[in-house]
Amino acid sequence: MSSSPGLAPAPPAPDLGAARRVAHRVGGALEAVFAAVAATADETGVLLSTVAASGRRPTSADLAALRPALHLRLRRQELISGTGFVAAPGLLADVPGWLEWWQCGPEGDVRPLLPDLDPQQSAYSDYTHWEWFALPRDTGRRAVAGPYVDYLCSDEYSLTLSAPVTVAGRFAGVAAADVYLRHFETAVLPLLRTLRPPARLVNARGRVAASADPAHLAGSLTKGPDFATALEHGRETALPGLRLLPCGEVPLLLTLRED
Repeated sequence: MSSSPGLAPAPPAPDLGAARRVAHRVGGALEAVFAAVAATADETGVLLSTVAASGRRPTSADLAALRPALHLRLRRQELISGTGFVAAPGLLADVPGWLEWWQCGPEGDVRPLLPDLDPQQSAYSDYTHWEWFALPRDTGRRAVAGPYVDYLCSDEYSLTLSAPVTVAGRFAGVAAADVYLRHFETAVLPLLRTLRPPARLVNARGRVAASADPAHLAGSLTKGPDFATALEHGRETALPGLRLLPCGEVPLLLTLRED
C-alpha cells in the first residue's frame, strides 16, 4: 500500500542489537591502548613509591627507568603514536613540570619529546587545563580526550587516552597514550557506518571522537545531555530523540538519534 500523499515515510527505528555490537567492538579496539596506559600507571606508581620510601622527592632523572617499557609499548601497539607519564606540577624536585614522553618518528623510530616548558617562552608550559590531564585529575577515572590538534607533541589530529597515577592516595600525574585520529577512524568508522540512523562517539564532555553523522563532525561539541553521568552509570540511556550506549568500560558513548 502506498503512503499517504505528502507524508514522508517514518525513519526506521535503530537496530539496537547492531548498535550494542558496534559499541562492544569500539570498546575492544581501545581497551588494548588503555591496558598499555594502565601498565604505565602501575609502573610509575611503584617507581614513585620506591623513591619516596628512600626519603627523598623524585626527580626527572628517576623517570628514565620507565623508558624501556614505554619503548616496547610503542613498538607493539599499532594504535599508539606516543605514550608516557606527565607529572603533576610540584611532584619533582628539580623541575616544575615534566613529560616523560616517547613517540614514533616518521620512520618508525622511537624518539623522546623534548617540549619547552618554560612559562616565559612557551604557550604550552601549563598542561594542567587540557582534558587529558584535567579529567583524570578531577574525576579519578580514565578518560578519552579529543580529538584535537596536538601542538605539544605531533601537530597531528589526535585522541589522548589517560589515567590518573596516585601515590599514597595523592594525585601524582597521568599516564597517557596518543592515538592519531586517522588511525582511530580507520578502526571505527566502518563500524559506525553500518548503523542507521547515523551514529557518533562522544566523550565525557560531549566532544565527538568519531562520527558517521554529517551533522556532528569529529572534534565538535555535543550540547545537552549529561554525558559524564551516563558514563559514570555505565548503562544504556534513552533520552528524548537520543540513545546513549556505553562502549564497555571505555569512557566513550555510542550516540544514536531516535527520530
